[in-house]
Amino acid sequence: MMNPKVDAFLVKLDKWQAELSLLRSLLLEMGLEEDLKWSSPCYSHEKSNLVILQGFKEYFAILFFKGVLLTDTGKIFSKPGENTQSSRQIRFTHLEDILSKETLIKAYIQEAIEVEKSGAKVTLKKIEEYVIPDEFQNALEEDEALKTAFARLTPGRQRMYLTHFAEAKQEATRIARIEKNKNRILMGKGLGDCICGLSQKMPTCDGSHKHAR
Repeated sequence: MMNPKVDAFLVKLDKWQAELSLLRSLLLEMGLEEDLKWSSPCYSHEKSNLVILQGFKEYFAILFFKGVLLTDTGKIFSKPGENTQSSRQIRFTHLEDILSKETLIKAYIQEAIEVEKSGAKVTLKKIEEYVIPDEFQNALEEDEALKTAFARLTPGRQRMYLTHFAEAKQEATRIARIEKNKNRILMGKGLGDCICGLSQKMPTCDGSHKHAR
């Protein structure tokens, strides 16, 4: 069933409106539940998130949350980031990309449903296996409060920070990211958590709270 929040989201798009609408129709055909999460159309099976639609400057995509567990028979998956463990994207640049791969896309969606039904879980690296960038290690050693606050974060939040810091190729960028997020860590918040206190349910906060009203 079409969710009015997704209707409103698509109407406001300046780019990829027709393309994401077509992907949306394919997902709804597969009987998935539609909602707006992380400010994007998200589709679930029996309350478990399966895929989310994404629009970027150069491409748009359908992201499978447990994509690493799918067989990728068409060899069309991309990793969203170098350190991504679980999710995988199918990227597109034209409407015709969807039309030419419609059967394959539906097969991937069906496989994702079957994986979810099976109860299969993605085995993630333990937090101890992550490399802590030198710049962040130095920050932790110099600030006991920061070290304590980081240790109290959930493993998922810790992974997000370490990945975010490590992905920066330049030392200056790593240092800037660490400085920018120190207060978040001290507050016990994750990288995408709302820190203004006004948004209780949103997983991310852009300051406007337009999706919380």
